[in-house]
Amino acid sequence: MLYWFLKTMVASPLVLSIFRPWVSGREHVPESGAVIFASNHLSFVDSIFLPLALDRRISFLAKSDYFTGKGIKGWAIRLFFTATGQLSIDRSGGKASEASLATGLSVLRRGEQLGIYPEGTRSPDGKLYRGRTGVARMILEGHVPVIPVAMIGTEKVMKTGTKIPRLHRVGIVFGEPLDFSRFEGMEGDRFILRSITDEIMYELNALSGQQYSDVYATSVKEKRPTLSR
Repeated sequence: MLYWFLKTMVASPLVLSIFRPWVSGREHVPESGAVIFASNHLSFVDSIFLPLALDRRISFLAKSDYFTGKGIKGWAIRLFFTATGQLSIDRSGGKASEASLATGLSVLRRGEQLGIYPEGTRSPDGKLYRGRTGVARMILEGHVPVIPVAMIGTEKVMKTGTKIPRLHRVGIVFGEPLDFSRFEGMEGDRFILRSITDEIMYELNALSGQQYSDVYATSVKEKRPTLSR
């Protein structure tokens, strides 16, 4: 209920009138059924603009840190992320990764839409980085198609490390659905998972026009400790 209130009564009138986002490829978005939207990740506001371009609710997998803050600020952030369809996941690996997978699959089994950022974190410099294979496993175990989504110009609205947004028109480009059903039952094969993930990143690269770097964004951020995750 809070999700729809914020979207239709608060975010849509405010954001659409101020930033005037343009959308391309809307015909590729299914009207029903489970689907994964795999998007590049340039800014914190990606998770605000993408839902506004969709008629149905979308849930995102977000790091658990956003849900564990203290005080009024922590409460406000937790409320915002919950209201905007964010689902808390633990990125520490092992059993935590399995729990994260189960969280995403539960959304898909309800026939809903799930948003994933394959890079695993926001780009520190506007480049597109190597994708994590969790998205491929989610696709195969969920038996769902994936739609690549390119966010355009969102880093100019809110660059990583900044707190106040700037006025800039942004774009959202939906690519054609990708079907990986030919790999059904092969979710345990790491080479298949890498192949699927690389194909998704190739499509995102083509849609976004970003420079591609075949390393993980987290490894770049580790060399720049002052950057916000």
